[in-house]
Amino acid sequence: MTGEPVGCPPPPPTGAPAGPLEPWPETVRWQSVSTDLIRVELLRLAGLLGVVLVGLAVGWVMSGHRLFGVAVGAVVLVGAVRVVTIVRAVHAWGYAEREDDLLVRHGLLVRRLSVVPYSRMQFVDVSAGPLERAFNLATVQLHTAAAASDARVPGLRPAEASRLRDRLTALGETRTEPL
Repeated sequence: MTGEPVGCPPPPPTGAPAGPLEPWPETVRWQSVSTDLIRVELLRLAGLLGVVLVGLAVGWVMSGHRLFGVAVGAVVLVGAVRVVTIVRAVHAWGYAEREDDLLVRHGLLVRRLSVVPYSRMQFVDVSAGPLERAFNLATVQLHTAAAASDARVPGLRPAEASRLRDRLTALGETRTEPL
C-alpha cells in the first residue's frame, strides 16, 4: 500500500499538462481579473431585476392574479442564484501571456480555454461602458480571422488593459505569418 487513497489517479508528471483546461500548471502564470467586475455585474443584474420586478408588481396590483406573485418569487429566486454565479464566474476568469500565444479561461458549468496565437491576431480593442468606467475597469477584446476564436478579457484596470493591448499589438505585428 502506497498510502494514496484508493481510486485516485496519480498526479501528472512534472511538466506534463494537468488536463485540457489547465495546461502546463508549473509554467503558466495566470492573471485574475479585478473583483470590482463583480460589482459591475451585480449592478447590471439589479437593473434588469428591478425593471422585471416593477413590471410584475404593477401587473399583480392591477390584476390581483396570484400568478404575478408566483412570478415575483421566481424572479427573486433566479436573481439570488445569479448573484452566486456572478461571483463564481468572475473568479473563474483568467488570462496568461506566453511566448507565442495568449491563454484566456472562463466559465463555470462549461469551462472554456482559448489559446490565441499572437500571429493570428488582426486587431485588439479596449472598451469600457459607463459602469466599467465608474469602477475604473476596461475590457480587452482580441479579434482574429476566425470569428469563433475571438477572446476577451473583462475587468482589467485601464493601465493594465492599455499595457496588454500594446503588448498584444506589438507581438501580433512582429509575428504575423505571411500569406
